[in-house]
Amino acid sequence: MAHVLVTGAAGGIGGAIAEEFAARGDLLTLADRDAGPLTRTAARLGGGAVAHAADLTDPGAPAALVEAAWAANGPVDVLVNAAGVYPSLDMAEVDAPAWDRLFAVNLRAPVLATAAFARLAIADGRPGAVVNISSGSALRARPGGGPYASSKAALEMATRAAALELGGHGIRVNAVSPGFVQVSSDCNPVSAEYAAAIGANPLGRPGSPRDIARAVCWIAGPDASWITGEVLRVDGGSSTGALHLPRIWQPGDTRATPLAAAPAAPTEGPTA
Repeated sequence: MAHVLVTGAAGGIGGAIAEEFAARGDLLTLADRDAGPLTRTAARLGGGAVAHAADLTDPGAPAALVEAAWAANGPVDVLVNAAGVYPSLDMAEVDAPAWDRLFAVNLRAPVLATAAFARLAIADGRPGAVVNISSGSALRARPGGGPYASSKAALEMATRAAALELGGHGIRVNAVSPGFVQVSSDCNPVSAEYAAAIGANPLGRPGSPRDIARAVCWIAGPDASWITGEVLRVDGGSSTGALHLPRIWQPGDTRATPLAAAPAAPTEGPTA
């Protein structure tokens, strides 16, 4: 049985991750800003889950959270940084407070939690696994999503940097990058128009929180013991390309005839 600390666990993807680990019999420390929903999630998961309310915009909160979980329930084996905020914010409208709050939750908190986890694990001589929840936005910005995309791109680099430095201590650090997954969220609402536009993918179905949770459990577990510094994209293939764009030419259009193959260049025989 592993001790797993999950941030952003009150609901959505973080809640599904907590449920998946609980189903495997693991001990859970669950963290979120919203104490009420968090407590209900812990109660639903049973005696193996402990709720710990935390405001990750507080610079001291991430390390305090890891230290409290370690002290109360024993060494943490897996840290899952799932907490995140998704504001709609145009780049021309960015101000310092909005930018700082976004990066405090989406980047600074995972980095500081990972650092605290690493210090405790190294002091105890224990291996461990960290999984950061990234986003397809790390690869492509969209109107109103530039600051969010910036935070997730930075998180993926922080994931690789931590993996590079902590691997010698037996600590693996990876990220799971979800495609668009519709969840009920007062914190991160999206419009129906946005959901319809972004939801297309080659597999032809929307993602579910459980799709992401199963990937997190796998990459944190023993079957992925030789994987670190990776970003696992769980997105139905949406990151493979722009599925929503029309074809350059429609089938049967004579203007789309392939170019004739160029004649082969003559070859020279061996020289004396």
